[in-house]
Formats: sequence, C-alpha cells, structure tokens
Amino acid sequence: MRDLTTDTFFKGRLQVRQPQTGYRFSIDAVLLACNIKSQPGDSVLDLGTGCGIVPLILAYQNKEIKIYGVEIQKELADIALINVKENNMEDQISIICRDMKNLKHGMISGPADIVVCNPPFRKPGSGRMNPDLQKAVARHEIKINLDDVIYTACRMLRTSGKFIMIYSAQRMIDMFTEMRSNCIEPKFCRMIHSNISSEAKLVLVEGIKGGNPGIKTGKPLLIYQKDGSYTDEVKLMMG
Repeated sequence: MRDLTTDTFFKGRLQVRQPQTGYRFSIDAVLLACNIKSQPGDSVLDLGTGCGIVPLILAYQNKEIKIYGVEIQKELADIALINVKENNMEDQISIICRDMKNLKHGMISGPADIVVCNPPFRKPGSGRMNPDLQKAVARHEIKINLDDVIYTACRMLRTSGKFIMIYSAQRMIDMFTEMRSNCIEPKFCRMIHSNISSEAKLVLVEGIKGGNPGIKTGKPLLIYQKDGSYTDEVKLMMG
C-alpha cells in the first residue's frame, strides 16, 4: 500500500486517510456529501467510494443511517476500510470491493433509499490520461461510464428513492438523457462555480426513481471568494 496522509474535518473529529501519491479526493466529494439530506433509517449506497470520504461525512452527520461504499480498486477499498475502523464507524459503514455493475440487492440488505456518486467525468481519449492508473480510473471512463453509473443507480434504488450526483456541467445534457432513459427523473440541479466570475464547471443533480417531470434550480454554489479562500457556505461544509 502507498504511504498515506491524514486530513481532518469538523475540527478534527473526523480523520480521513488517503494516498500521498495516487488518487486523492477533491472538493467535489465534500460538496456532494454535504448536499445529501438523509433521514434516520435510510440506506445509502455510494458508487465509487474511493477512500470512503462521502460515507465518512454522511455517517458523521447522521448517526442513524447505514451506508455502503462500493469501490472497484482494491487499494482504495482497503484504505476506506482503514478509515471506517479508525473513525469507529464499522456499525454504520460497509465497504464493498466490487465492480458496481455486478452489485446485487442482497449485498446491501435490499434496495437503497439513496444512491450517490461522484463518477469519472472524462471520456477515454479526452484530455491527458494520467500515467498513474489509480488516478486515471478515477477521472476517465475506463472501468465505468455514465450509462453504467445511472443504470446501476436505477437498479439498486427503491421506487421513489433518490439519486444524487455531482458531474461535469459540460456533460449535463448527457446526464439528464441517461437519467430519464433509466427511469430517474431529474428534480433538482445546482450549478457549481469556482468563483463569482467563472463559468460553471460542475453541476449537482438530484433525481427520483419513477418521479414525475418537473425540475427546480437552486442558487449557484460558489467555492472560492475573490481572495482565494473558501466561501462561507463551503467553510461550513468543511466543518
């Protein structure tokens, strides 16, 4: 296993280990986790969990939910297991090292109430492919593509369950098309900008399996202030 670093959230109450080299989670994952509204008793499935950052934040925020993190890369899944154990969250979080396309309901105790994902954004052949395979798999559609993610989400969700994803704004139409094709109706979206003068690079989307047409748009989410520091909203998310 590669050497690990430790990041802290919520004034040190949550500690997250991740590779010093290789794939490291970005602010995208934190924004996703902090925009998921769960209810006590919910079952949450995180597709492509990496080091487990999204389940860790969700478990910290709501002690009465069960979260399953699925990761195809064994080294990252092993790190996620370390994070779960070191934060004493074994009763809340289960890590499954498996290709999400092969998931079955029995592996997560039945259909999920919420499925979340921060998937690879880039198509093969678009942009520079990172020579580090761990990074490449996390950023490019090498082992999983958009259709695979949304089809899996639909298959693993209960009827009326929520699907929440953060994705490239440039590919937003592809995402909406795939969601509708897989019976997940887009119900809410929020554009994410680096700062007030930049175009949106990301979009946060929530859909409902079997939902009725009709979408609401939230106010833009700004990550940085003019001086390069996080906005108050993002600071609150970081704890």
